[in-house]
Amino acid sequence: MLRLAPAFLLLLLAGCSTVESVVSWPSAPPPPDPKTLMPALEQRIVVLIADERSHLDPGAKPLVIDPELSDIARKRANDMATKNYFAHTAPNGDTSASLLMSEDARFQGLLGENMAAQHYSPSVAIDVDGMAHRFVDSWLASAPHKENLSFADYNRTGVGAAVNGDTIYVTQLFSTDLGMGPHDDKAPPAVVTPMPSAKAGKDSASALPEPALRGSEGGP
Repeated sequence: MLRLAPAFLLLLLAGCSTVESVVSWPSAPPPPDPKTLMPALEQRIVVLIADERSHLDPGAKPLVIDPELSDIARKRANDMATKNYFAHTAPNGDTSASLLMSEDARFQGLLGENMAAQHYSPSVAIDVDGMAHRFVDSWLASAPHKENLSFADYNRTGVGAAVNGDTIYVTQLFSTDLGMGPHDDKAPPAVVTPMPSAKAGKDSASALPEPALRGSEGGP
């Protein structure tokens, strides 16, 4: 009986060794494609901005998501992500205002724009809520951006988000109809007038005797 013990022990050790050789820990799944998270990021930013507006000015008009503004905001964000730049004016000269005017010949009112870019780690899944707060907090920390997003007369908005490499780009547009009447399609093309703030654009438009202003850009 004693002679069998070593052989039995060796068999146990061999068996353990064999089991260890086939055991493997499952690898962590890769993070989701960040592009698939951009719509959720856009929606979260809209909600956060609406909350901030109500806190900053309870009398501010509620923002309605405008498909046309959303489309233009996404075009601007995608253009920055694709061409790797960050600016209100694209390399080809396009701006959100020029895109809006080309798509909506009857637009009259104020157009405000806030932009931001944030870095992230591509190896880690994007925290949509945390990233949305980062974008909104960056605008709240900037007086011109904060003034723009809280301008009480704005009643429409659109958000576009795009990602490239380790950077996420976001554009949020705000607009309001100044009630200036229908645009005369026979009149010569109007020039978009940049303004330092939405209030300045509103004051400028209010001083016009006739609806000669098709659009003004407010905000940084």
